[in-house]
Amino acid sequence: MSVLVYTENWDGKFKKLSFELVSYANEIAKNLNTETIVVSIGDVAEDELKKLGGYGTEKIINVNDEKLKTLANQPYAKVLSQIAEKENAKVVIFAHNNTGKAVAPRVSVKLKAGLVTGVTSLPSNYDPFTVSKKAFTGKALANVKVNSDIKVITLFQNSFGIIETDNKANIENFNAEFSDGDFGTEVEEVNKVTGKLLLTDAEIVVSGGRGMKSPDNWGPLEELAEILGGATACSRPVSDEEWRPHTEHVGQTGKIIAPNIYFALGISGAIQHLGGVSSSKHIVAINTDKDAPIFETADYGIVGDVQKILPELNAAIRKMKEAEN
Repeated sequence: MSVLVYTENWDGKFKKLSFELVSYANEIAKNLNTETIVVSIGDVAEDELKKLGGYGTEKIINVNDEKLKTLANQPYAKVLSQIAEKENAKVVIFAHNNTGKAVAPRVSVKLKAGLVTGVTSLPSNYDPFTVSKKAFTGKALANVKVNSDIKVITLFQNSFGIIETDNKANIENFNAEFSDGDFGTEVEEVNKVTGKLLLTDAEIVVSGGRGMKSPDNWGPLEELAEILGGATACSRPVSDEEWRPHTEHVGQTGKIIAPNIYFALGISGAIQHLGGVSSSKHIVAINTDKDAPIFETADYGIVGDVQKILPELNAAIRKMKEAEN
């Protein structure tokens, strides 16, 4: 019996999300009195793999196959299912990101496992296995009971803290078995955005809404993102008006994100928008309307004109950073 967790890598490197997943899996394994096993797919150096041991696992299964150099849902699911069966995994954990959303359902079907997506905390009960997830675009929590022998879950980013341990992990290589039918989709070319922090990777996101009043007023917002080392985003009306590119649209109909800090500048906080950002660890809002829905969700709020407040905020943060240096 074991708890299996899939840790995605980015160009051979693990990010905070990977360490969060291993920490989360290890806590579940402790409560089930079993071991945590991590699976890595791709070309990752041994030193990088061993970093995962510092968050609770003692065993890392490394799958380095040229056929798997780009994500393809079907073969990835087959590999992970084979490993889960080999290791007698009773809980299989993924990140609640694009990869997890694509692969976890396939794995659950192959293992005849119950699937819960977007989990936000450790199980509240292990017999029966019960986990919480957000419902109604974050307005409520649903406690989901999983009755199957094997459970597959996806964890929302920033739902669980990183817990470092003194574990030293052993690395095992795994050779997956494929058939020609597993590669029905062929990836001919991969084009990655370079020189820009991706929204889904950003720890800090600075986002603007119609309260910015014009596409010409985005300079101070971009300046704040630059000062803090964050990414820029926008609400749907802004992208619909083509003030900002659609790739920056966050919300239920755009990108769903969970940064450490989310700045909502001139955003009223429609339910569709909150559905995509409510998992942020901290939300800071600036709006002229004291009754704007965003203030019901925000951890910190300023009632006022963002056009006047933002330059002063930028100046204050720059001054603070200069003092630290």
